[in-house]
Amino acid sequence: MTSSLMSTYRSGGPQYVAGQGAVLFDAEGREWVDLLSGLGVTVLGHSHPRWVEAVQEQAARLVHTSNLYPQATAEKVARHLCELTHMDGVFFSNSGTEAVECALKLARKAAGQGQHAIGTHFLALEGSFHGRSLGSLSVTSNAGYRSPFAPSLEARFVPRNEVQALEEAFQRGAPAALILEPIQGEGGLHVLDIAYLQSARELCDRYGSVLISDEVQCGMGRSGTFVAFEKAGVQPDVITLAKPLAGGLPVGATLARGPLAQTLRPGDHGSTFGGGPLVMQAAWVVLDELTRGGLLQDLAPKAKRLTAGLDALVARHELASERRGYGWMQGLVLPGQADAVQAAMGELGFLVGTAAGDVLRLLPPFVLTSEQLDQALTALDDVLGAYPQPLPCTS
Repeated sequence: MTSSLMSTYRSGGPQYVAGQGAVLFDAEGREWVDLLSGLGVTVLGHSHPRWVEAVQEQAARLVHTSNLYPQATAEKVARHLCELTHMDGVFFSNSGTEAVECALKLARKAAGQGQHAIGTHFLALEGSFHGRSLGSLSVTSNAGYRSPFAPSLEARFVPRNEVQALEEAFQRGAPAALILEPIQGEGGLHVLDIAYLQSARELCDRYGSVLISDEVQCGMGRSGTFVAFEKAGVQPDVITLAKPLAGGLPVGATLARGPLAQTLRPGDHGSTFGGGPLVMQAAWVVLDELTRGGLLQDLAPKAKRLTAGLDALVARHELASERRGYGWMQGLVLPGQADAVQAAMGELGFLVGTAAGDVLRLLPPFVLTSEQLDQALTALDDVLGAYPQPLPCTS
């Protein structure tokens, strides 16, 4: 039977019909340990009792009113996010792409109001991925993604972690904003150096550009701190969050600080569904479990265990050339073989991802147990050890 869905995804494999904690169940009843959490979304795992209860109760009371009317839970979630990130205002949308889109619009409007003479173009990094809308796609470095939809917004790309190249880009013309991911997700789990992040802050201050930290994938504690930029000891002007915020329901958040939080006025931007009662109730449960529930604190020793386990695999197996990422967002560089290893892990009942072609990507739910983590590392050791010679190339 021909699908009525547009062919925008290369989907395949099992159809998952249920889940419990860090385990998924497919239509045949087989269990899978989930090490991908729906691309970094289901941080509380599947069927988390408190999350399910809150969503069911809210669905029975009120699902939608639109942003024409006040929404108390959205105010509560926004306040908590500002406290956790030291920001001053939040706009809620429905996805990471929309969160980035809002950030770009915010920077564009601010560019015309400051004392500095800056351009309307954007500066982004090689290896970046910021979304699929025309605006967010414009600051995504992969030309293959952008070219079918040209022309896009003007964006210039610079190498990651090369401070001199960044300085030269500013000297050629200060952008409305510099947007970056402290840990590049789709780009292959590359980590930006602390010195690079600090230089980005200094250059944006010097030239009057907005500094946007895209933490859609690496934020919300996955890096070890609530937002990954914290490690640099400086603040971005705008932070984008999305994937894990509502634990599986669609949401995006654009956070801004200082005068930027007051830049958008009524009529400048909007969202019919953003910040609705049902999604905000789910987001409140996620934030509460991460912070007051101690889930972020419990994650630290497991993240160290993951780091040590992956480092040991690199030391033991020639096929694994490098560990990338940190915290609960890590992976192995497997030149030309990431797809084959992903498939082999699937045969053993472990759901993992890939990124940038050669990287095996792990984005586990935060509730993954130490025992499940050890089982996954053992399985990966077995897969890599089964091939003393390089795996046959799948590309």
